[in-house]
Amino acid sequence: MTVAALIEKDGRFLMVQESISGKSVFNQPAGHLEDNETLIDAVIRETREETAWLFEPQSVTGIYSWRQHEKGNTFIRVCFAGKGLFHDPACVLDSDIERTLWMAPDELRQQPDKLRSPMVLRSIDDYLAGSAYPLGLLTNLD
Repeated sequence: MTVAALIEKDGRFLMVQESISGKSVFNQPAGHLEDNETLIDAVIRETREETAWLFEPQSVTGIYSWRQHEKGNTFIRVCFAGKGLFHDPACVLDSDIERTLWMAPDELRQQPDKLRSPMVLRSIDDYLAGSAYPLGLLTNLD
């Protein structure tokens, strides 16, 4: 189970360039849900750890399933859209993050082989098409 954050500013999206298995790829701020963590808490934490931005989720863009054929893993990703409230330049980023950058969707479309997964561009396209479900869609039963 993974989460991802979509933060748009002036038609560009906050992205990370990260090293995965020796390959440099683009991804949204994203990561795995940890034990005893809500999906919303996870996306806030992952965004801070990977970009040093405080993220305020405002909606769910979509829930995506993708099978990584090379390793046979299946990922379920909940993608959130929201605001980047502020950037903390003193925050140390995760070690696999090479840099953060703002990218236009067309820049990503021109480099499909450099995307971490097909979920990256699909979630942006869904966001641009107006996909926005209320956060109340998610229920935690503790």
